[in-house]
Amino acid sequence: MRRQILKTATIIVHDLVATALAVLLTFVIRFDGPLLAERLAHLPVLLPPFVACAGLVYRAFGLYRTKWRFASLPDLANIVRAVAVLTLLLLVVDYVLVSPVLFGIYFFGKIAIGLYFVLQIFLLGGPRLAFRYLKYSRSRQSAARAASTPTLLIGRGHDIEVVLRAIESGAVRKLDPKGILSPRAEEQGQTMRGVPVLGAVSDLEEVVAGLSQRGVPIRRLVATPSALAPEAEPEALIARARRLGLPLARVTSLGDAGRGAELAPIEIEDLLLRPTVAIDRPRLEHFLTGRRVVVTGGGGSIGSEICARAVAFGASAVLVLESSEPALHGVLSRPGLSGHAGVSGVIADIRDRDRLFRVLKEFRPDYVFHAAALKQVPYLERDWSEGIKTNVFGSVNVADATLAAGAKALVMISTDKAIEPVSQLGVTKRFAEMYAQALDAGRQDAGRQAAGRQAAGRQAADRQAADRQADETRLVAVRFGNVLGSVGSVVPVFKAQIARGGPVTLTHPDMVRYFMTVREAADLVLTAASHADREARDPGAGDQRAAVYVLKMGQPVRIRDLAERMIRLAGFEPGEDIDVVVTGARPGERLNEILFARDEPMVNLAGIDGVMAAKPVFADRAQLAAWLDRLAAAVAADDRAAADRVFGEAIPDFLHRAEAAGEAALSRAG
Repeated sequence: MRRQILKTATIIVHDLVATALAVLLTFVIRFDGPLLAERLAHLPVLLPPFVACAGLVYRAFGLYRTKWRFASLPDLANIVRAVAVLTLLLLVVDYVLVSPVLFGIYFFGKIAIGLYFVLQIFLLGGPRLAFRYLKYSRSRQSAARAASTPTLLIGRGHDIEVVLRAIESGAVRKLDPKGILSPRAEEQGQTMRGVPVLGAVSDLEEVVAGLSQRGVPIRRLVATPSALAPEAEPEALIARARRLGLPLARVTSLGDAGRGAELAPIEIEDLLLRPTVAIDRPRLEHFLTGRRVVVTGGGGSIGSEICARAVAFGASAVLVLESSEPALHGVLSRPGLSGHAGVSGVIADIRDRDRLFRVLKEFRPDYVFHAAALKQVPYLERDWSEGIKTNVFGSVNVADATLAAGAKALVMISTDKAIEPVSQLGVTKRFAEMYAQALDAGRQDAGRQAAGRQAAGRQAADRQAADRQADETRLVAVRFGNVLGSVGSVVPVFKAQIARGGPVTLTHPDMVRYFMTVREAADLVLTAASHADREARDPGAGDQRAAVYVLKMGQPVRIRDLAERMIRLAGFEPGEDIDVVVTGARPGERLNEILFARDEPMVNLAGIDGVMAAKPVFADRAQLAAWLDRLAAAVAADDRAAADRVFGEAIPDFLHRAEAAGEAALSRAG
């Protein structure tokens, strides 16, 4: 911190000295003899207030917020704006105040003020650009001395420039760019930051061979996002890289001046989806900074990503609640979480109500993210009672413990299979949604009653109660499609089958699904919490408050098309090298997924892109309590029919689907 303060102070002193020097040089260049002597005599009186004013202007235009080693055109533009303000100030002072009142002459004059404008820009911008060039030269020399890997960069010019800046600044190390392949014909034959554009992507083999003949053997390929876009035909690039035996890496992010650029190995799933939904990072940083967070099921693929994102956005403490010891150890050993002072873990099962209440009461969370669940459709169809114990009663325990701990919000992770459910996974998740929505509505009503008492002029104790209720706990749900990379996702299964040489198995050729990345899933959970928390403090939200959030996942993907593209991305031809086999739909599966029920009214989420929401549809708490008692009795008696009757009453769509399935089975038997 002291070092940063010293650097900032040095920059301020430089800029103030440069300002005084610009004024002095203006007089020396513009005037001579008595005219110069007269102005220099008055300079000690006029210069200090002008320099002080200049310092305030520089600060207002952000000249002290940018590191000189990353000085760029936007920084130069800020310098020009700041100097323009000072120049206008000189004109006003010289022509309106100083000259007519004090001297009877124009102290600067128009020519001198124009000269000052040029000199001031040079004295402020020149040292910054010189410092950046010095750093650039040193980084190039150190990269030349280091054991860098000869590399070809692939992509459009604007992406390539960011990667080159990252290499120059040291953000990306051990790469020695020897050439560029660009899909744009107009960029052929040009150079970018001293690196030549040697051809198009289709010229990869020829370019590699030509460089090898000149004694520059290429050892690595780096693809920017523009090289992996669907229109760029990334399958062909991957196939060429495989034939040449060259490792192909991708740029995972492109930050300003390369400060956020990162490289990672190419994975097949990186090429399967639409562009990732962008999140409002400042919103989430403001929302989570300094907050205490609990993640149930935090050792799973989604739960662990939520933990990592919460830490990244500034949460002061994250508690990982997990029933599996290996999973808990895995997430606490994850890079970015391992050794982090604010991250801790506890072994606990959400089925253990007393243990859950104690843990949350001791931790005192601000937000609870409920990711613990059983979610494999075939297993839950067979072991139906386990699904009820975890997905229904476990979720009830989490919701009740969240309220008892006084948290600001609970976000329950649900599934698109909860709408018009045909499986035990879908119906248990929908029942859990209904319970959370009923509790949320009860808290909202209590808040309104407290606010009403306050408006009626109750005593101080009533006003304090109303203030507490204004911050009542929100309980909301998010619905996921299929999450790439999560346990049980179809993509890892297909990858493993392709690695074994096939066959790739489908349950139905016409099945379609929505897909999202693990990162998108985690960010959706956090965005939902931020919106629900804001609504809780908004007295005008009223009946428009959202209860269920869903990511805008574009068009659903046909699973057969997904399988065939994955086979091609792996360098094989479907049906020839690797077979695609249809095995038949499993119990509880359906061909199409639905995001919202027909009777769920939509909510407009102002200011949040990429996310949809709906208002709640639920039963009253007394009815839910009666259903829960009957479900507990059905589980205790191992009576699946009784459990299904409860679900059919609570969620009529489930009963109708079950009846239709039974009629279809009878017709097939007949």
